[in-house]
Amino acid sequence: MSSPVEERWIRRYRDDDGCETKLVCFPAAGAGASAYRTWSSGLPSDIGVLAVRYPGREDRFGDPFPSRLEALADDIADALRELTRYRLVLFGHSMGASLAHEVALRLQEWGTPPAALCVSGRRPTHALAGRQLISGTDEEVIAHVVGFDASRAEVFADLDLREIVLPAVRADYHLVDDYSGGSRPPLDCPVYGYTGDNDSEVTPEQMHGWAELTRGAFRLLVLPGGHFYLRAEEATLLADLNHVLDDIKSRAKTVS
Repeated sequence: MSSPVEERWIRRYRDDDGCETKLVCFPAAGAGASAYRTWSSGLPSDIGVLAVRYPGREDRFGDPFPSRLEALADDIADALRELTRYRLVLFGHSMGASLAHEVALRLQEWGTPPAALCVSGRRPTHALAGRQLISGTDEEVIAHVVGFDASRAEVFADLDLREIVLPAVRADYHLVDDYSGGSRPPLDCPVYGYTGDNDSEVTPEQMHGWAELTRGAFRLLVLPGGHFYLRAEEATLLADLNHVLDDIKSRAKTVS
């Protein structure tokens, strides 16, 4: 039986008693849990597929936005506390990568580190200095979003949809700009990096910096595409995640 806090923060796309390994997915800025709605069909049936429900969008539309990314990580970690009896693999894209990393650190501090951290399309925490800030006027925020995700142009062109979508994007952009990152303790779990070869937000070389944030193994997979490469390359990405999850399950059997 899940707790009310867990239910408020976690959407389950697949999760049953046989899912001893659970993939917990963190959306990008402005996005919601539904960004991962198709992933369960591309992963084995014994893998739980969960997505984090950020406040201020989708079925949490009326909930207040968090004030700081670190505060959001605190709340998500608390919501995952009861799930740490399972093998948790955290996957985050863009802003979600920073959040997943912060949550992984909190779980590790409690003595229940995740089985692995998967980060996508985001500079590592200690390499955020000097990045371009993305908050601005509504028009500047929209231009930034559409600049690397042309599919959103139609949404912002509809004034009614814009009024619904833009507040979450603006709030998340403020979280990203205010998050200074910096030095963090190394993780005890492996870290897997993913990025597009034409991502305007991060280079493959910068993604390699995540290797410095773990005592475990690091591996980077570069796929064709821009910042949202994971849409067109979803099948390839999920196939690789399947290998990661298989390895985690195999290591767990060896230990037991």
